[in-house]
Amino acid sequence: MLIVYFWFRPPAWVSEEHRPVDNFSVTTTDNRVIALSDLRGKVVIVSFWATWCPYCRHEMPEIQSFYRDWHNKGVEILALSIEDDPALVAQFMRQEAYSFTAAIADATTQQAFGKIDKVPMSFIIDKKGVIRHKIDGQVYYGRLEDLVQPLLKE
Repeated sequence: MLIVYFWFRPPAWVSEEHRPVDNFSVTTTDNRVIALSDLRGKVVIVSFWATWCPYCRHEMPEIQSFYRDWHNKGVEILALSIEDDPALVAQFMRQEAYSFTAAIADATTQQAFGKIDKVPMSFIIDKKGVIRHKIDGQVYYGRLEDLVQPLLKE
């Protein structure tokens, strides 16, 4: 039973952060260019992931559900793959019918967040562009809700 729990809710460490993130731009899988500064005024969840990562693949439906329910409340999601193949990431997003924004995280983008040495790793950025939380491990709906709700009220 414990093994099943850790598959569906593996340990993830949430740290409090209070540091601005450098602006960066990404080209999305649907060929739009988005700068982080374009998203000011929204709470932004930046998720670093890869198609080959089982925990990343496992958290993606949770991220989709959260996006569906919270996007109209002022939450944006940027799923930044650490892979080098935009076509592979685009195919994965289409195949799984995920509607949140995905892009490739180049070295400059990764550097804006510090060392991205494993995936999944997520960051929650407040409306002013300040990283408030770092999640080292898999996210799930309830955890995102607990972390994002207070930021929307600020």
